[in-house]
Amino acid sequence: MRKLVINADLGFDFTTSEMIDKAAEAGWDGVFTGWNEECGNKQIAAKIKDAGLLYQSVHAPFGHADSLWEEGEQAECEFDRQIRCLRNSAECGVPIVVMHAIIGMNKNSPSDIGIERFARLLDEAESLGIKIALENTEGECYLEKIFTELHDHHALGFCIDTGHEMCYNYSRDIIGKYGGRLIATHLNDNMKMSGEELTWLDDSHLMPFDGLADWDKIAARLNLAGYAGPLTFELTCKNKPGRHTHDIYSSLDADGFLQLARSKAETFREIIDKK
Repeated sequence: MRKLVINADLGFDFTTSEMIDKAAEAGWDGVFTGWNEECGNKQIAAKIKDAGLLYQSVHAPFGHADSLWEEGEQAECEFDRQIRCLRNSAECGVPIVVMHAIIGMNKNSPSDIGIERFARLLDEAESLGIKIALENTEGECYLEKIFTELHDHHALGFCIDTGHEMCYNYSRDIIGKYGGRLIATHLNDNMKMSGEELTWLDDSHLMPFDGLADWDKIAARLNLAGYAGPLTFELTCKNKPGRHTHDIYSSLDADGFLQLARSKAETFREIIDKK
């Protein structure tokens, strides 16, 4: 049976360690976390192991991902940060590091130096025995450039974010496009694009079935891609500024949120297993 995995940071006022315990109590099979740049993730990895959970992946820092495509000192600092994240994740026994190829709604100029840096990141991952799963975000041309130029690299994988597909990729079939390298999922729902321009405010990260996603088709497309790994969900309890999509969760505490999300995850697992 496919394992069900949830992000440890759901927006509640608890530590990562506390949320790991709550995820285990709610019946989740695993978690993924961000990366602690100051002290690394060894203590978190030990906590996850003690809780009997799978440490499915680490999400690398992405706030300056755009600099990886540029010249200059900031770019080299960001590259070094990503290298440290890869090395610490490998030390923690985490097999997959999820990365963003870009950040920025108006970025549309992938460069050769960016490809060179991602090639070096992939080489480092391969030497460590782990994989990098690039996530679909805004600026799809950067993702396409990497998969075109570096498609033969053994450490290169893909992570589908179903919500991003709807609000950043104009609901195009991104699973079908990159499904041959699919090694991870960030399953979540949203209300699609609210206007003609891309905006991070549309990236809701709702629970499945609470937005406009067609979960039957998502299941069919994942199966067509041959994906058989854990079903990993990336959710939040919080509204984006000025939005009210998450008011439906306002009465839930962390335990209730995790339990409801687990129930919806089980429903999706039943759908995908029947396809």
